[in-house]
Amino acid sequence: MNFDFSDDQRMLRDQAARFLDQRGALGAARKVLEGEAPYDESLWKGIGELGWAGTAIPEAYGGSGLGRIELCVIAEELGRSLAPTPFSSSVYLAAEALLEAGSEEQKKAWLPKLAEGKAIGCFGLGEGIAPPTARHIRASVSGGKLTGTKAPVADGDVADVAVVVARGAGEPGLYLVDLTAGGVTRTTLDTVDPSRSHAELAFDGAPAEPLGGGTGGGWEAVQRVLDRAAVLFAFEQVGGAQAALDMAKDYALNRYAFGRPIGSYQGIKHKLADMYMKIELARANALYGAWAIGCDAPELPVAAAAARISATDASWFAAKENIQTHGGMGFTWELDCHLFYRRAKLLALNLGSERLWKDRLVSLLETQNAPKQAA
Repeated sequence: MNFDFSDDQRMLRDQAARFLDQRGALGAARKVLEGEAPYDESLWKGIGELGWAGTAIPEAYGGSGLGRIELCVIAEELGRSLAPTPFSSSVYLAAEALLEAGSEEQKKAWLPKLAEGKAIGCFGLGEGIAPPTARHIRASVSGGKLTGTKAPVADGDVADVAVVVARGAGEPGLYLVDLTAGGVTRTTLDTVDPSRSHAELAFDGAPAEPLGGGTGGGWEAVQRVLDRAAVLFAFEQVGGAQAALDMAKDYALNRYAFGRPIGSYQGIKHKLADMYMKIELARANALYGAWAIGCDAPELPVAAAAARISATDASWFAAKENIQTHGGMGFTWELDCHLFYRRAKLLALNLGSERLWKDRLVSLLETQNAPKQAA
């Protein structure tokens, strides 16, 4: 079985890489980090014009209907360039939640806007430092009104619509909230990576409707959205890790010490080799996850957890070792090394910690193997 991308998908990847390079996405990330803007509006507009936000959205709802594997291709390049846009919040989470559990009316109302980038979506999951699991969800909906607080919410300060995980008639489900309506208070939060804005969303009787009616699909719908997002974020993490490795390699080949490139010394070789091994492991797991979301395979939960864990590890390790390879210069503000480190630390927590996903993977494997052991 071939898990690699097709020729057309590689062409899409090359086109995405060229566009982001031409738009100076990495420079834009530094500009947002050092400035007051929550994201790069020009870059976001260009992404909307290219139709990337509608990659996995069917044509009936204003998207291009290419598919989720093509979305994985784009995600990797966005991660490689550290593009400072609300793409992941709108596309990996809000749009996916609507596709997963939304009613026909809800899809027609919001998916075309999200597909064109004319509206920004966000996903309200976590409620502070507690792990984002079903038993820790305290936000609640009663009589169509949402009460509770979600923090941190990526792009919550700029989003037009939010899909919020809240309790309705018992278990948590997915609820749609128009953030331009009343009952919503936004507070911008500081994070380790200011190139991606975050906010606290406080809901005090905000109008909320369950996705698809009923209880918003229940926790199973929430987990399916998170599994798909985990694969897409894994590709972002792999892209960022690869960029960090490329940066470290280029520096090691051009920086001389005692008359030799530092890349010729064993200590540096080992760093680069370790980075490469972790990235390739993460890439393999991400590709397996891409296959799983592409055909909605039953293996998706395991594939998503494995992709999330290995990509988080590779992303952080590559960003850290890139700084070390650059030595004393690697810690300076002027170099871009810290931009990748910041993004790696941020992405490591955006869907729950690595430990949470490890626990999920172990539980899934135990359940999967239980019948075999009993036999």
